[in-house]
Amino acid sequence: MQYINKIFLFLFQADVQVHLIGEGCRSPLESFWNGNSMIFIMQKAVKGLAKIMLNFVNDCSFLSRQLISLYTMAQNPNMTHLKISKPVVLPPLWVRCDRSDPEHTCWLGAEPLKNGNKITGISFHIVTCNGPTADKTCFANLEDLKKAHKIRHRSSIVTTKGFAQYELIRSTTLEDTVVESESNIYVDITWNIVDTILQTPPLTAAAILNIRLESGDPRSPVFQLHRELQFLLVLAEGLKTGVTEWPEPLVAESAVELVKELLNDLKNKLDGFNTSVHKNDAEKVQCDSAAVDSSIKSLFSERGDLDFPEQLWCKMRRSVASYQDLVECFTLIIKSLEHGEIQPWIHQESSSLLSKLIQQSYHGAMEAISLSGVTPIQMLLEIGLDKMKKDYVSCFIGKPDYFISTSVELQEQVHRIQKLHHMLEILVSCTVFLHFKHENLFPLMQSCIKYYKENPLNEKHVFQLPIRPAVVNKFYQNDHAQIWRVEINSGHGQKEVKTVWQLSTNPPVEHMTSNNLEVLCDTTVNGNTEETMYFITMANCSQVHFT
Repeated sequence: MQYINKIFLFLFQADVQVHLIGEGCRSPLESFWNGNSMIFIMQKAVKGLAKIMLNFVNDCSFLSRQLISLYTMAQNPNMTHLKISKPVVLPPLWVRCDRSDPEHTCWLGAEPLKNGNKITGISFHIVTCNGPTADKTCFANLEDLKKAHKIRHRSSIVTTKGFAQYELIRSTTLEDTVVESESNIYVDITWNIVDTILQTPPLTAAAILNIRLESGDPRSPVFQLHRELQFLLVLAEGLKTGVTEWPEPLVAESAVELVKELLNDLKNKLDGFNTSVHKNDAEKVQCDSAAVDSSIKSLFSERGDLDFPEQLWCKMRRSVASYQDLVECFTLIIKSLEHGEIQPWIHQESSSLLSKLIQQSYHGAMEAISLSGVTPIQMLLEIGLDKMKKDYVSCFIGKPDYFISTSVELQEQVHRIQKLHHMLEILVSCTVFLHFKHENLFPLMQSCIKYYKENPLNEKHVFQLPIRPAVVNKFYQNDHAQIWRVEINSGHGQKEVKTVWQLSTNPPVEHMTSNNLEVLCDTTVNGNTEETMYFITMANCSQVHFT
């Protein structure tokens, strides 16, 4: 351990920063190295800057390799002169490099080979990166890659494995809007036996759909429902903080005028519910609030049963502009109930305070309500929660009791409604844009429901769904892959070695700085930017055995 301490003393004297990435954490090396244990990441630190420069040293070929050499000596049990009394197996070491050497090295790595607790050797890794370029003459030939692998590792037999990633829904271009979104739906495809570079994956390959969607995309068929949810969140925030940021009304008529119209209509119909009238109104509301494309209307139950509080919500959410509007509207409603001028119909399971007052009015005895403080905001929030829960439930198979439970406090109910909306965004996007059928939608929804029963709202979470390539291949068969990779393997167990060759439209390593890219972008073929620009990455390994 004494020698190991000397190594780290040397490192810190050289202004090197060391990161220990824990097991299970996302690794910056996941494209080139499939280890899942803890790893050391070493890089040069710049003093006085809060942000660490993610490059190593100017002389990658010397200092980086010196670090790898010292690490290897510390792990080698044959180095008896170092007097290491009790050898310790260190995590793999990876050193960030700035690609200033002729090979454009971006990573150097050393990984102990073990037999139980005994170190038997070291596997060395080198990752280089060139580009971006659209010049296909820079691309490797698969047979040449296989031949070089056989020579390097003295292998007679090699196997190949392909990987391709295609973006199916892009969020980078939202016309006529400044909305920035990280929404993305892409598919990862793997297969055995690669025939050529940039081969389109066969339909027999294994595919995983990756879905990350953020709510609020104006192109979404449920964007209007998202806006309705946003008003609900305004009320919830106002209830929590005491300050309500009222949005601009969506209609010219005032909230008080619309409520008066609704009350006058009910006064003329003392039965409180006229099927034809309410059904037409409901269809109008449904079309406005859900804005559901005709191709997916089957996912939504047409609600022709909006009760009085739900109709009230539909009118007030578009027109309320102030706290005073709320007070005046609810004052009108309560007076009409107290005088028996209306007997509105409500859903039996409605749980809002207004619904309780309506039920009490049936018996001619209503409790006194003071429309002061946060009470009016809470009343409208409860009405909106009841209405939107029914809207969302009609979109899902079965009754998602966890998401519509009234046994939790109001803020948690709102939080769960947000989860429901996020799931609906995913469901609708896969239906409208990818034309998914029930056989794919059902397991996807079960996965979403399971996740959101156990986790808070997280619109950056990537939901995954195993699918057959045939389900989505029409979206990528004539498109360019964002990532295309071939692995050439030989050997077995600890003696397995591989060569990785990859094309990617984005920088393959996070420490490629903008200065690096500006220089490299000048190397495009004849200035032609219409061709897909690819970074070319190569990962090789070699092994040294101690015993």
